[in-house]
Amino acid sequence: MQMKTKVLGVGYCLPDKILSNHDLEKMVDTDNEWIIERTGIRERRIVEPGGKNSDLSVEAARRALQDAKIDPLQLDLIILATASPDMPFPSTACIVQALLGAKNAAAFDLAAGCTGFVYALTVAEKFLLSPEVNNILVIGCDVVSSVIDYTDRNTCILFGDGAGAMVLGKSEGECGILSTSIGADGTGAGLLYMPAGGSALPATHETVEKRLHYLRMNGNEIFKFATKIVAQTTAELLSKAGLTYDDIDLFVPHQANLRIIQSAMRRMKLPPEKVAINLDLCGNISAGSIPVALAQHNEKHPIKNGANILMVAFGTGLTYGGAILRWGRD
Repeated sequence: MQMKTKVLGVGYCLPDKILSNHDLEKMVDTDNEWIIERTGIRERRIVEPGGKNSDLSVEAARRALQDAKIDPLQLDLIILATASPDMPFPSTACIVQALLGAKNAAAFDLAAGCTGFVYALTVAEKFLLSPEVNNILVIGCDVVSSVIDYTDRNTCILFGDGAGAMVLGKSEGECGILSTSIGADGTGAGLLYMPAGGSALPATHETVEKRLHYLRMNGNEIFKFATKIVAQTTAELLSKAGLTYDDIDLFVPHQANLRIIQSAMRRMKLPPEKVAINLDLCGNISAGSIPVALAQHNEKHPIKNGANILMVAFGTGLTYGGAILRWGRD
């Protein structure tokens, strides 16, 4: 029987601080009803001043390891998907490795924006084909508040902070990852980006004064791209796995916009109870979006062994991808 990559444990961590739509009404020209109608978001969590990616990532990782009953010393690799690391270097994955005491694990960051977690999941699956690798910790975490301009009403209403983690191992049974798909369209790089802070435009007093270290986004074009690519990616994943819409027991979409999620639900004829949605209370957590939504759903509604789970994401790059996994701890 072909070896599969299966989920051993999941966990998540959200900051305590809540930033509601009513809070944003006092900061920018917007209102609660407009935000809910356009996005489905009511509130989001953000870190307190001084809060870091590694703070959230470590806590999510510890909870996932506890769920998996895996000691940090048993980890062979840590992949941290993020667009908002603690610092440009070293990688936040290495910081997390030290904090966990996972001294036997290699560690690196992966940058694919909101698609980061499914990119990391796909990479982890390939590593687990090696006989030398048995346990991998995959983390999706973003502190998007660190790159948000809270005078820009078009972007500050959308994003939140948080981390989700998943421990992966090997399985010879029926459960595990059934299919994956990742892709990119670099011609859309200018639709969602942060102008300064890299080698193209290093940080200077001028770049700070011009507010070039904040996220910029063309929301309309991203929406068009997302609606199309979610449908295409879903079809590809189902075809690879030999499944149909009827076989999906749980859909965990990237939590970017409720209208995008509802469009996918209508196409697949999925009832609300088969869809994990936390957008209303968490906003868009970027790379943390899917793993947090999955872990929260499993916490509230324990997923049954054998359930087929569809995950699809899209993000800056432009990047896109997804995975179908069959849930099971046995």
